[in-house]
Parts: sequence; C-alpha cells; structure tokens
Amino acid sequence: MKRASTTMRFGLHTPIGKGYEKAVAYAAELGCRTMQFFCGNPRGFRLTTPDPDAWARFAALRRKHDLLPSAVHTSYLVNLATERQDHFAASMALIAHDLELASSGEVAFVNTHLGSYGKRERAHGHRQVCRALSRLLEDIRPGVQLVLENSAGSGNLVGGTLEELGSFIHEVDHPQLAVCLDTAHAWAAGYKIDDAPGVEAFLDEVEQRIGLARVQMFHVNDTVVPLGGQRDRHHHIGAGLIGMAGFAALLDRAEMREKIAILETPGERAEDERNTAALRSILA
Repeated sequence: MKRASTTMRFGLHTPIGKGYEKAVAYAAELGCRTMQFFCGNPRGFRLTTPDPDAWARFAALRRKHDLLPSAVHTSYLVNLATERQDHFAASMALIAHDLELASSGEVAFVNTHLGSYGKRERAHGHRQVCRALSRLLEDIRPGVQLVLENSAGSGNLVGGTLEELGSFIHEVDHPQLAVCLDTAHAWAAGYKIDDAPGVEAFLDEVEQRIGLARVQMFHVNDTVVPLGGQRDRHHHIGAGLIGMAGFAALLDRAEMREKIAILETPGERAEDERNTAALRSILA
C-alpha cells in the first residue's frame, strides 16, 4: 500500500462541559483538524437538547478552525442487542436524537457502540441489531453517517470481530452506515497491528469483511492489554503494545487520507499534548 500524499485529519475526544468555545479552542491549540464529543451524559439516557443558537455557533466555530468533519459519540449505555425492551427503546431514542443533533450541527458522524447480547442467543440479538439499524437509517438526514464501533470482544459484546461488523454493514446495506475501528479494541480482540505485516493482514481482512471504503473513522489508542486479552484499556500513543511502529504502519498511507483519527487516550492537557505530538510525528 502507498504512503499518504496528504495526511489524514486527527483530533481528540474533547469535553464540552466548559462551553463550546473552550472546547474548540482547546482542540485548535493542540493542532487538531477534527474532534469528537458527547452531546449529553455519556453514562445516561437523558436526551440533551442544546440551545439552537449556541449549537449553530458551535458548528460555525468548528468550521472556522477547520475542525470538520467531526463526530458525536453516543452514550456508553446504548445497547441494540438487549432483551430488555426499556433499555432497547432508550437506546433507539438516544441514537435517533444524536443523529438529529448531528444533522442540525454540521456533524458528519455519529459513533456508537452496539452493546451486549447478554445471555440471549447471539443469532436473535444479531437480527435485532440489524432491524434496529434499519429503522434508525429510515429517517437519517443527508450529510450524516451512523458509525458502528468495534468492541474489545469480551463476554458477549457485539462487534468484536471484523466479520461481525461486516455482517451488519452488508445485511443492512445502507450508504450512510459506516464503521469506526478502535485500535485498542482491535488489539484486545486478537488483531496483531504492532508492525507492518500485521497491519497489512488486518487491513486485508477489513477490506474483505467490511470494505475499507466503509471505514470512516479510527479511534487511535495504544493499550497495555495483552494481544487477545479482551479488555478495553486505552493507553498513550507509543507507550503501549501497539507502539509507534504499529500506528505508523496503519495511519501513514494513502488509503487513510480521507478518514479521521480520534484520540481517546487518558489524562489531562500534558498527556493530550504528548499524544497529539506523537500522531503529528507519524503524519508529518
């Protein structure tokens, strides 16, 4: 695969609790060219509707600072595979709400986890997820994509394999359904992406199972979880088991230039500066 002639956009998950202006300023100061944020409480189902004028200003600020396209991340509680109908209904309402907000706020991507099958038969849960995605996509507006994130594969989590993610993409078959690949989750699920040969094999399987064109986002996180350890633990870029060689092999290539990379690494500003600098050194 070819080296990228133009670099992909990278950014980080940015809290908006202190105001939209501060969130945009923070991302811009760190040299970001995209950003991801929650619209509401990441561990709740309350539907948060921002002031329309403030929401429009937020979009204008992101446009001014070249932070488009950007992404919303839905609540961690979303579960489209659950047997609990109250939980399922709340999940559907929240994703639909975030899709509407994204459309009105010039947000290109709504990224979501898919949840867990729990104790139910996986085939039944799989069919429910497909039906749920189809319903959500019936009303999706132009300019927004619903993006499914891979899981670390622990327990009965949905989306731990490329094959399973690809099955949702192909069975639902909608042009506004896409995929986000989290590097820490992929490693934890058993995909060896710490060197060029491993990355080549991984991307070959992505192309086979999903289609690389359907992958719109990467969550760029290192990890100290052993390969195949099936635990979701994010770590600083280059300081974990994927390492700089793995990220360089993955990100610095022509196929990635139209996609975005979002850091979800732990820590405060000093750590964010170090992680964005690490990505910048790869993409320079």
